Amino acid sequence: MLRSSGRSHAGLVTAVLLVLTLAGPAAPAGAAPVGPTQLNAADMTLLNGVRLAGLWEMPAGQMAAEKGSTAVVRQVGQMIADQHVELDQYVVDAANEMGATLPSSPTAEQQGWLSEMQNAQGGQFDQVFVSRLRAAHGKIFPVIGAVRAATRNKLVRTLADQSTIFVMNHMKLLETTGLVQYGKLPPAALPPAQDVSSLGIAKANVGIAPPVQPAVLWILIACTMTIAALVSVRLVRGRRAAADPRSRMFRG
Repeated sequence: MLRSSGRSHAGLVTAVLLVLTLAGPAAPAGAAPVGPTQLNAADMTLLNGVRLAGLWEMPAGQMAAEKGSTAVVRQVGQMIADQHVELDQYVVDAANEMGATLPSSPTAEQQGWLSEMQNAQGGQFDQVFVSRLRAAHGKIFPVIGAVRAATRNKLVRTLADQSTIFVMNHMKLLETTGLVQYGKLPPAALPPAQDVSSLGIAKANVGIAPPVQPAVLWILIACTMTIAALVSVRLVRGRRAAADPRSRMFRG
């Protein structure tokens, strides 16, 4: 009887090992993904946004360096133009390394802003220059932060770090002109409030598939319980046999 139980035990162990093999090895927690990380839509939004910003803000800054009615506007314009040349080289180098294609000309809206600046003179030009660039930097700034927080690509993270420094510096430079109309800035685009209640967390987890299919989990549980029962039976029988005086008589 014990020999039969042993064969059953070995058969169940084999079955469990087969199920585990079919289910595949479990990935260790925190393991890094294998292979190169592909660029997603958010990554490309950052690359394109930084590139487009340079394509229109470099000529805008150069225009301000030449047409600004005050020394501070001319200085700010030259600094922004020069720094965008440097940032543009960063994004071009990153895109080339990752095989991404970048825009080669500003958008129609950005070209319209440049035309607006070309047609403005004196103090009107100063105001248009500062207002357009300050609003544009305010829009790209939260995009950089969102991509930086979630991207899985090392080069994109580095570009986001560099872009954050440049954009923050440009907003501060534009604010030194005293022409930023804070009351006309668009409201901050905040993410929706998260429901941290138990029900909210449960709803957020709906649709998240476990790493192993439910049927496989039930098979594993059943096999494990069966093996545990057989082992317990064998232990009990072994103890009874050892305590039986007749077994000692036979041995003697």
